[in-house]
Amino acid sequence: MSADPSNGTTGTRTLNEAKLVSLYDEYYDKLARYVFVRIGDRTEAEDIAQEVFLKALESLDSYKERGAPMQAWLFKIAHNLVIDHLRKMERRRTVPIDTVQIPDTAKPEEILETRLQVEKLSEALKRLTPAQREVIHLRLWGGLTSAEVGKILGKSSGAVREMQSVAIKLLRKLVYEED
Repeated sequence: MSADPSNGTTGTRTLNEAKLVSLYDEYYDKLARYVFVRIGDRTEAEDIAQEVFLKALESLDSYKERGAPMQAWLFKIAHNLVIDHLRKMERRRTVPIDTVQIPDTAKPEEILETRLQVEKLSEALKRLTPAQREVIHLRLWGGLTSAEVGKILGKSSGAVREMQSVAIKLLRKLVYEED
């Protein structure tokens, strides 16, 4: 008996390709935002978000849904690409305060207050553990559920929720404590 080229593997790949294409519209912006928060360069973040989908397409034959949805796999790819990018840059960059959008109708005092709050938050984020920062980035900027983040980080969803809770409490303390 010879192998049939139209076996389940080809059908699975076709289904996965269709799923990946449908996720592009829904997740491209979320991935780009997640990457941007990590590297601070919008153009580079968009390039990396594109690269996520290219890498996913290249690796589609090895993709197996093991309890985590395909979008969690995409964020895992993005996470790895961010780490690679940061290693190449040899230093971490933060989002410049100048990139924060402040309405033109704001009063000078409001503008100053907003910039001070953003600066304080940026400094507070640096005081979190790398794992806590990753949870905050994936949950808040990536828009993932705790279960999806858990799959990416190899932790239970309960552990992710606990890390998020501890991180947010610490951020509140650091940002709102009086100088």
